[in-house]
Amino acid sequence: MSIPTRFLGAGRLEVGAIGYGAMSFANPYGQSGYDPDAAAREILDRAAELGVTMIDTADGYGDSEEILGRAIAGRRDDFAVATKFGIVSAPFGGGEARIDGSPAYARERLERSLRRLNTDHVDLYYQHRVDPTVPIEDTVGAMAEFVAEGKVRHLGLSEAAPDTIRRAAAVHPITAIETEWSLWERGIEDEVFPLARELNIAIVPYSPLGRGALTGAVSSREDLTDRDHRRRMPWYSEENIDHNLSTIDVIRGIAAEVAATPGQVALAWLLAKAPDVVPIPGTRRVSFFEENTHAADVALTPEHLAALDRISVVGQREHDTAVDARNWFNGVSPAR
Repeated sequence: MSIPTRFLGAGRLEVGAIGYGAMSFANPYGQSGYDPDAAAREILDRAAELGVTMIDTADGYGDSEEILGRAIAGRRDDFAVATKFGIVSAPFGGGEARIDGSPAYARERLERSLRRLNTDHVDLYYQHRVDPTVPIEDTVGAMAEFVAEGKVRHLGLSEAAPDTIRRAAAVHPITAIETEWSLWERGIEDEVFPLARELNIAIVPYSPLGRGALTGAVSSREDLTDRDHRRRMPWYSEENIDHNLSTIDVIRGIAAEVAATPGQVALAWLLAKAPDVVPIPGTRRVSFFEENTHAADVALTPEHLAALDRISVVGQREHDTAVDARNWFNGVSPAR
């Protein structure tokens, strides 16, 4: 049975209520010994059956675009493909990332993404991070040209500050804001989320499962290998991890009451925030993919939602090498 659909933005891009985050194929968490093409085909086969239609990737996610391009060959119209540009080197790729939001770079990367995805259009095209050296009006103006040319259907921004979002929307309708949002990361709720309601912009939460912690899969810091990216995150530091993992007990209790898994409860909490919130959890395992997708069937009571809202974790999310994360939610626009 297919999951319900949701509509994103004023352009009403229709997608399944749960999307799929394809950064998993970029190997940020240190896994090895898998066939990425086989994994992508298997997950997308199941996605088509379950109604998961939005597939989210980026030009900085290693070979993710090429892997997905091969996996959707012959069934392109079954999916709403979202990709991004702007981070010259991926945050987990080593070294200091550089941002480029120039119109010329945006066009170069779009053409490259179209080739890698083996498609003639992108359904949702995001600026991955805002370039502080390029006015947002210039970047979005160039992106609007891609829409006029039929190469892009809808525009989005990722991790943009409120003023930047408002200025971008004055140039061209913004369909979605992609940002980190979970029971462990609530930063958008003060300003970005209310602004999105005002401007009819959907929210696409990435890392909606707290980088895996909200599934209950991590019970201690020792569960993370030396190569695991999460070891560098303040949430998982030696001084914070025990307190933060104790919050999972609240989620487990609610999960037992509604016959769901902790991860499904975490996703259902996001879905309850608004009818145009579409989380994009990522995984390489079909069993976990199915579990995530069925979060759309979980009904939480107002009492459950209130208990989840009271969860509090220690430590800010990791420093983003692309931009200063503190600016995203303090009302400071990275663009001049």
